[in-house]
Amino acid sequence: MARIVGLFSYPVKGCAGVALREGGLGAAGLNHDRTFMVVDDGDGGFVSQRNAPRMAVVRPEIDDDGTRLMLTAPGAEAIEIKVDVNGARRDVRMHGAPFRGVDQGDPAAEWLSTVLGRPCRLVRVPPELDRVTSGETPGTAGFADSSAVLVMAERSVAELNARLADRGVAPLPMDRFRANFVVDGWEEPHVEDRVRRFEVGSAELGFTKLAVRCAVTTVDQRRGERVGPEPLRTLAEYRRISGGVALGVRFAVTRPGTVAVGDELRVTRWAEP
Repeated sequence: MARIVGLFSYPVKGCAGVALREGGLGAAGLNHDRTFMVVDDGDGGFVSQRNAPRMAVVRPEIDDDGTRLMLTAPGAEAIEIKVDVNGARRDVRMHGAPFRGVDQGDPAAEWLSTVLGRPCRLVRVPPELDRVTSGETPGTAGFADSSAVLVMAERSVAELNARLADRGVAPLPMDRFRANFVVDGWEEPHVEDRVRRFEVGSAELGFTKLAVRCAVTTVDQRRGERVGPEPLRTLAEYRRISGGVALGVRFAVTRPGTVAVGDELRVTRWAEP
């Protein structure tokens, strides 16, 4: 029996996650997940841990109603931002695709520029966003890379860590993979790859694609430093797919609801053998 053992939202794309005991799951994912994004002050391209690993130590806190966002980071005074959904729209880009974001003002931009050591600004998903995500099941998302929810199984990470141990490499924590749902209970690794539809809490989700992993997995999430080449080197030996290496699965929300740590995953459809 598979259950959720970890539930995480990432209000600011690329920054630290917020652990939840329970949360609302809307069409675009967990409440406030990837609602905000840091972008380059010049060309509007999104900034991520790929090029700014220190983002990992920026910790967001957001009110339940999403009206106030607080950011903290080591060595910096905390900043509280009154969230603006009506302000100037800004052209931004994510993985080459054009989007619009609501600029959150100069104080937020100055704080992030100082902490990250590069000129940048903070934008919010505009209320009018009408994004259709790719993959097998249609869905939507805020500023998530792809689909609304990323699911990781503890058994799959345990398999990776066993292979790393064979190389004399220390095990990697789950936070390297920035999951929304962490699942335990499957006896074999990568069972999640075969799930095509499941219910959890009062919500339902449908498979979109395997999660292709990038250089963010080489960033120590506690120190905000890149310490690669693992796990990408080891994943390349046994998890290579078209487009890269895969670990974890992305899902679209097909029925919004509420989910909580401890909820059972009820798989209603598996991939054909």
